[in-house]
Amino acid sequence: MHWIDWAICIVPLLVVGFIGLQVNKYVKGVSDFLVGGRVAGRYVVAVASGEAGLGLITVVALCEMYYKSGFAIGFWGMLNKPIIILIALTGFAVYRYRETRAMTMAQYFEVRYSKKFRIFAGILAWVSGVINYALFPAVGGRFLIYFCELPETVSILGLQFPTFGLVMACFLSVAVTIVLIGGQIMTMVTDCVAGIFSYVLYAAITITILAYFSWDQMQDAMLARPPGESMFDPFDTGKLKEFNVFYVIVGLMGSIYNMLSWQGGQGYKAAAASPHEQKMGNVLSTWRTGFSVLMVILLAAAAFTYMNHPDFATGAEAVQQELHQKINLATEASTNQIREQMLVPIALRHILPVGIVGAFCAVMVFLLISTDTTYLHSWGTIFVQDVVLPLRKKPFTPKQQMWLLRFSIAGVAFFAFFWSLYFNQVTYILMFFALTGSVYLGGAGAVILGGLYWKRGTSAGAWAAMISGSSLAVLGFILTQSWAGYIYPFLSSEMPGFLASLTTTLESLGSILPFVEWEVTPDKCPISGQEIYFITMCSAVFLYITVSLLTCKEPFNLDRMLHRGKYMREEDREARPECEHGVKKNWKNTLLGFDDQFTRGDKILSVSVFAYSMLLFAVWIFAVLCNTVLVKYFAFGPVGWANYFWYVNIGLTLVIGTVTSVWFSIGGAWDLRRLFRRLATLKRNVNDDGRVLGHINAEDLSFKEVEDDEDIEQLVAIDSDQSGSTR
Repeated sequence: MHWIDWAICIVPLLVVGFIGLQVNKYVKGVSDFLVGGRVAGRYVVAVASGEAGLGLITVVALCEMYYKSGFAIGFWGMLNKPIIILIALTGFAVYRYRETRAMTMAQYFEVRYSKKFRIFAGILAWVSGVINYALFPAVGGRFLIYFCELPETVSILGLQFPTFGLVMACFLSVAVTIVLIGGQIMTMVTDCVAGIFSYVLYAAITITILAYFSWDQMQDAMLARPPGESMFDPFDTGKLKEFNVFYVIVGLMGSIYNMLSWQGGQGYKAAAASPHEQKMGNVLSTWRTGFSVLMVILLAAAAFTYMNHPDFATGAEAVQQELHQKINLATEASTNQIREQMLVPIALRHILPVGIVGAFCAVMVFLLISTDTTYLHSWGTIFVQDVVLPLRKKPFTPKQQMWLLRFSIAGVAFFAFFWSLYFNQVTYILMFFALTGSVYLGGAGAVILGGLYWKRGTSAGAWAAMISGSSLAVLGFILTQSWAGYIYPFLSSEMPGFLASLTTTLESLGSILPFVEWEVTPDKCPISGQEIYFITMCSAVFLYITVSLLTCKEPFNLDRMLHRGKYMREEDREARPECEHGVKKNWKNTLLGFDDQFTRGDKILSVSVFAYSMLLFAVWIFAVLCNTVLVKYFAFGPVGWANYFWYVNIGLTLVIGTVTSVWFSIGGAWDLRRLFRRLATLKRNVNDDGRVLGHINAEDLSFKEVEDDEDIEQLVAIDSDQSGSTR
């Protein structure tokens, strides 16, 4: 890269780090380290969690998917648009979880179910999350080496060291330092500032790509795909096996079922100043994507055009030669996968001009570090809070607990470094996510949603759901990872009859079931990770409901867990920003999620989100009708679908991205100032450390709202006896 590119990449990173260091003085207790003191505003939550949630590895994974399978599959993602918007507006699950005041999901599990289940779920979440995250440094390090044209080895004191390991060690050290110093507070602040910087960089990259390529060039390149592999037409994707319609449908189901399950950003789920702020941050999240989504789409489209359009044949040949020089295609199974991951980054380096190369590198470094800090914080704290803490009879002092949290976070970083250094990736990134995530996600959704909304859900039902989901997921992971190297060779040599029967059965089912193609081949497991994910979800829901109905003896007290009714704290009641005239109970207000905490600005925000989403959905319905019911008269054809993509996915998103970038930059900066003021005056509760006594958070025992509870005096005595003079 040019020195200008290095400057554009490094200077914003230093600014973000400097601002982040200013908040270290506010980390005074365990709740500050874990959930930022629960004082964040909606814009900080939306901007920071959005920056952390995107991530470098997600950009690479989406570019990999779009380059291979096009944009037509994404068309079906609009199926769940109304549902997702209504979930956001009503605060489904998000509001209730924040009401529990749990700092980790497994802490909520102990309140709702039992201590043993908390430990079991904590272990599952930690193992699943750590293995899932352990691939992140490898993708990030490989991207920086390929995109920045770094050498394969570096000489230090006469010794040769692999650049791959040094780059991973470098950015992991930065991420670990941020988390160890300031926990969730510093992570949240640096992510928010990085997000505000990124809005400007997203816009610059987007404008550059639109100026470099004409739409005619993009369209010509992408329309040249063979039948069944259309980049634009969602009704012509029958030959896409990895990322097909079934992949999208399962993703839609999973986005609802597991909307709170994944704990990679758990600190953000409980960081807002109130349940209402948490809900509004979630509503804002529907607007926050803007230029980031458009940038990812255009990056993949630009790379595909550059590599396939005759106008850029010379440049495409140079990219292919560079890939062949860097990757030995004949050595490992993973090299083909790495080649597909790195094709887009290398092509982009050839495409983007000086300055914009640095801007793109800066964006990716921001996304890399923000995701690393968030995931390191999540998986490191889960091990301490949900495995170590419940097993300990005597509570830690705040100082002891925070040091243990730091050691655990550092341990996750070491594991991720060595896993990334030696793990042999044989599947697409998104498929790897589905496989490793399903170890926990398969059963978690039923347990979380059932516990928040169904008072007859029981610990036995939770155990059944989680065990079935995790067991099926682990089995699927083993099948997928070991199929080509061990399972298929063993079956073909030792059990050929069974292999023949299995082939006949699976391929027959694949021909019957919609959107599924199960083909038994030596190189890949016939059942994909996404299909295994679907099976785990269905089994978990069935078992949770069935076992709970068989074992429920007494309904659970949801009001106490959610701090409602007589259990609402006086300080929370006084802090509620009620509207002047209240809100009438009717279907419109229920649909839009309006309650007595909605201000006029909140209502405008919610109505605008609903109206925009419904407009997009109406356009989508029109496109579906034209190409199904009215296909004889209004079928789009290849060019029509390309134009639909241009106006809806690019043109409209460009307008929305411009507005939201300015809006969220101002809102994020304003909310950061308010965050600092709240932290400066926050009163800490020494018992707010994640412990649970008798299905009650330890911090609740000091509030008079629980005085009428049964056995409360005994619980207070137990807490005092356990704490002794250590706290």
